[in-house]
Amino acid sequence: MSILNRIFGSSNTRKLKKLQKTVARITELEASLEALPDEELKAKTDEFKQRFDAGESTDALLPEAFAVVREASKRTLQMRHFDVQMIGGIVLHEGSISEMRTGEGKTLMATLPAYLGLSVGIIGSGQSPELKKEAYNSSITYGTNNEFGFDYLRDNMAFRLDDKMQRELNFAIVDEVDSILIDEARTPLIISGAAENSSKLYEAINQLIPRLDKGVKAEKSKMEMMDKNFVPEESGHFTVDEKSRQVELTETGHEFVEDILIQKKLLAEGESLYSATNLSLLHHVHAGLKAHNLFNRDIEYIVQNKSIVLIDEHTGRTMEGRRLSEGLHQALEAKEKLEIQSESQTLASTTFQNYFRLYNNLSGMTGTADTEAFEFSQIYGLDVVVIPTNQPMVRDDANDLIYLSMEEKLEAIVLDVTEMSAKGAPVLVGTASIDTSETLSNFLTKEKIE
Repeated sequence: MSILNRIFGSSNTRKLKKLQKTVARITELEASLEALPDEELKAKTDEFKQRFDAGESTDALLPEAFAVVREASKRTLQMRHFDVQMIGGIVLHEGSISEMRTGEGKTLMATLPAYLGLSVGIIGSGQSPELKKEAYNSSITYGTNNEFGFDYLRDNMAFRLDDKMQRELNFAIVDEVDSILIDEARTPLIISGAAENSSKLYEAINQLIPRLDKGVKAEKSKMEMMDKNFVPEESGHFTVDEKSRQVELTETGHEFVEDILIQKKLLAEGESLYSATNLSLLHHVHAGLKAHNLFNRDIEYIVQNKSIVLIDEHTGRTMEGRRLSEGLHQALEAKEKLEIQSESQTLASTTFQNYFRLYNNLSGMTGTADTEAFEFSQIYGLDVVVIPTNQPMVRDDANDLIYLSMEEKLEAIVLDVTEMSAKGAPVLVGTASIDTSETLSNFLTKEKIE
């Protein structure tokens, strides 16, 4: 710890000390509110709304409002907010992220900044537009990040203002904020519409792809980069960039593909694959190359009930009904020799990052945010405040164990599972891909663990 930190404390400690003063003011009000009958406690909400309409800020109302929520919780749930939950609630109200350890009561904490509303609505997949509009008109609307994002896109496609469901994007409390705003931030949300049927073309291109040889992208040296006339020697018909998940035809590959397409009468003699009229054909070739070289069966997708089902790269779960855009899904269906569904075109799209940045006031809660504090600050302008535990921590949160090889890691997992099973305890093991699940299953089977 630096000398300055020892003298003045860390920025997190200074922030907590400042918030503690507000918590003390909330606690001072507890006795007077306990004496109120239920009807008078309820009437406090209307009083706060009138004072807000008269010009009093939510910051000024906060101590009394939070004290009312605490009292209401005691009477209805028999749960009294701890002081640390009060601190977490203030952090959310200020538009920052509350990092609280598992089991410290994040859900109860979130009732504090969400207060001043009397009605609560829930949105879900498959709801009618009327029910959704009613839920969005509630003071508080609860739902999943996917549903909020897609409803935003639907609103942007509406022809009349009356058809819009969402109101002004005012205040959001995001649960598991690190997962949604960092891990899944760039996940595209896409609403598609039907396009022309090109199934025959996908089948034809799919037969062509195995005839192409994968090459290695040539890297230029500094001297070669300075020479504008230098052209690096390329190998193979195409190259793959695993990091950006892109494929690129080499000059040799471009000529080879053109020759085959001319033979198949998909391209006229003397025409270029890169001419404006043939860009759709080039798009199909790229889709086929991606399907064969970037998407692996049982890792990125599985074949289930004669259809391609995508796998979530973050959770390893299957995503029923989700389809890839830009012809990639059709290319995968051609690769697996399945019936090729009609191609779709993108009508509207956004990402979680773009959507949640539209809110006037954004906040979140999670057990692990401090490690991504820089990203939260840079991308969303959100500060992370680490909330202390209500009681001294007795649970031993061990550090991650790192192994030199996958085999050693799996053997250690099996040993751990064996010890737990011997005690009669159930064990839940999660993996990020079906391939890993099957490998681990084989290890467990050898040890005769059901």
